Amino acid sequence: MSGQRMKVTIRCRHCGERFILRGKQDRGKVETGFKQCLCGNTYDLDIQNEPV
Repeated sequence: MSGQRMKVTIRCRHCGERFILRGKQDRGKVETGFKQCLCGNTYDLDIQNEPV
C-alpha cells in the first residue's frame, strides 16, 4: 500500500533526545524529513516505526 502513514520514534544514542514524528512509507522506506539530532548526531540513532 503506497503512502501508508507511520508513527516514527527516533532516539539519539549520544544524548538520549527522543523525537516522535509522522512519516509516509513508500516502497519500503519511511520518509519523515528528519536530518540530525540537536547534538549533531546523524547516524547513531534508534528508529522504530509503527502504522498509524
